[in-house]
Amino acid sequence: MFHVAAPADIAAGRTADVYFLRTIDVLRSAGLSDVRVRAEFHVASLPRGYKWALFTGLKEVVELLKGRRVTLYAMPEGTVFYENEPIMVIEGPYVEFAALETAILGIARHYSSISTKAARIKKAAGDKLCFFFGARALHPAIQPMADRAAYIGGCDGVATVLGAEMLGIKPSGTMPHALMIIFRAVRGDHTLAWVWFDKVMPDDVPRIVLADTFLDEREEALLAAGLLRGRLYGIRLDTPGSRRGDMRRIVEEVKWTLALHGHGSVKIFVSGGLDESQVYALRDVADGFGVGTAIAFPPSIDISMDIVEVEVGGRWIPITKRGKLPGFKQVYKCGDRRVTVPWGETPPCGEPLLAKWLEEGRLVRELQSEREMREYVLRQLAEVSL
Repeated sequence: MFHVAAPADIAAGRTADVYFLRTIDVLRSAGLSDVRVRAEFHVASLPRGYKWALFTGLKEVVELLKGRRVTLYAMPEGTVFYENEPIMVIEGPYVEFAALETAILGIARHYSSISTKAARIKKAAGDKLCFFFGARALHPAIQPMADRAAYIGGCDGVATVLGAEMLGIKPSGTMPHALMIIFRAVRGDHTLAWVWFDKVMPDDVPRIVLADTFLDEREEALLAAGLLRGRLYGIRLDTPGSRRGDMRRIVEEVKWTLALHGHGSVKIFVSGGLDESQVYALRDVADGFGVGTAIAFPPSIDISMDIVEVEVGGRWIPITKRGKLPGFKQVYKCGDRRVTVPWGETPPCGEPLLAKWLEEGRLVRELQSEREMREYVLRQLAEVSL
């Protein structure tokens, strides 16, 4: 048995912290089950060194709240946001969604954390390719979710078959060291692995050779270029944090040698333990990056939910716990500024970012495709800095 929650269990509130269920029992017993609230989701502080974060997970929150007596306002999925800005607001009887708070926060926090890190990596990579190779760091039950979050965040591709299939894209990948090891042990020549890969793979699979298994990276890259010639698209250099030393100098040496021998069009991809600092440092010499653990296990975007208004006698009363700003709010994008004002106040400038997605459980706005969300993210990344 896999210890994972089925979608039906999540929708039924069975993944809730138990104190929410006890709260529902108390409110119902006290005759307060119809009390309506407005609950705001925001981030009080971002991880150290972060100036912004990326809001994702809305599609699954919408799916979770469909059919319930709630109205949902939110920024579009893929929106860059800043500290203390409301990114979502749920309006309705508190008992209608209290048992789902744990799940909603888990969805929004996990999605946004992965997407934000992916966006930072993509920003660091500039116009170079970036692929998410972090599935092996995660429980397989959530790999498709992580792939989706990384893709929306800006990654150019993902490695897993199911994750890519659900996104409507082709999976991206090269070859593991295991392939060369087996050919070396059984056939006596690890370079035969490259030849057989070229023979077996369909033409639409790029011939990217892992060129650091047994020999020096420069030597393996040159061997691969000689064997596959014009069919070699690129070489991958893995584990830059290992005994191989200064990865930048290695990449420069490999590029120089390939060009010297007439293989200057061969692309160079780097993977293995990369974070945005290494990606930024290599982006002018490498053609692409495979990033895994840094995206799969990012700093947490600590989203919290707080009641900010309660309906009493037909009037909405601003109220919240200390340390939080009471009242229903709207966020406006005013050029390179953001302005947060009470909901319904005269727009100070620009365009409002929070829109209505559900009304009494009915979808009232069409969700974008993941490809459109990613394009939206890339446009915003051009406007922000790390």
